[in-house]
Amino acid sequence: MVRADRQAGVLPTAQLLHHGALRSWVAHQVRTGRWQRLHQGVVLTHSGPVGWHSRAWAAVLYAGAGAAVSHESAARLWRFTSREPRTIEVVVPAHRRVRPTRGVRIHVRQVMPEVSGGLPTVTRADTTVDLVAASATVDDAVGWLARAVRAGALAEAVAEAARRRSRFRHRGLVLDLLDDGVLTTESPMEHRYHRDVERAHGLPRGTPQARHRVGGRWIRADRWYAFGVRVELDGQVAHPGGRTDADVWRDNAVALERTELTLRYRWRHVAVTPCTTAAQVAAALRGRGWSGVTRGCGKACPLGRSS
Repeated sequence: MVRADRQAGVLPTAQLLHHGALRSWVAHQVRTGRWQRLHQGVVLTHSGPVGWHSRAWAAVLYAGAGAAVSHESAARLWRFTSREPRTIEVVVPAHRRVRPTRGVRIHVRQVMPEVSGGLPTVTRADTTVDLVAASATVDDAVGWLARAVRAGALAEAVAEAARRRSRFRHRGLVLDLLDDGVLTTESPMEHRYHRDVERAHGLPRGTPQARHRVGGRWIRADRWYAFGVRVELDGQVAHPGGRTDADVWRDNAVALERTELTLRYRWRHVAVTPCTTAAQVAAALRGRGWSGVTRGCGKACPLGRSS
């Protein structure tokens, strides 16, 4: 059972038979409750709780040769997310046919993505592309990109994986983010700020996630402008109750030590009223020496009339 230990206690029946076990003996282990049958031809060699990693192994072994954990299940293994999906997703090459089974979702691919790990798993980069392609909205896609990069996916590898696939949903977004150098964006809100506030209105591009030492602590700004303006984007997830005590301390320390202005925006300011937000940022930058020219993003945009 050495191999079972390496596979979270899971073994295919065919492997047991290959090593001399009798089919009747395997059936007896299951019937008496010593083992558990997870899928047709796949058993768990103990009677205890079925862990998520055991279920992932069982799905791959059930799917057979060439199969690998993919999509949100791979995201869990790569730590893009802490959520353990109830349905294990696996990818298999197109020349194989796998019968549906409870708790497993099969994805068929003409060209298989790169795979790594003891438990065969689609690589970080290809998993990122899979998740982006499956995202219903741009915000969902950017959210997966942000989580993947924070968890160790390399921007260049993600772009390469995206270029290898000729067509998929949000492909242009991935390549656009890389070309803009903002694939390390922390959240969908930051992506929207860059796209709808900065770029759409001709504002200078701030430095994302700029780190400075203030008051004896290292702090980060979601956007930092060399003119002495900082922008903090307080999303509902990060700041469900508004500004925290740490935020207040940071703003005060920045004002005292660096004489910088901090502007704070919530989701509505960026997603619903980006034009008025851009006008306010532009005013702050001009007040500190920026001499650039803004532009309106449409006929109703106030910056189109005031620039």
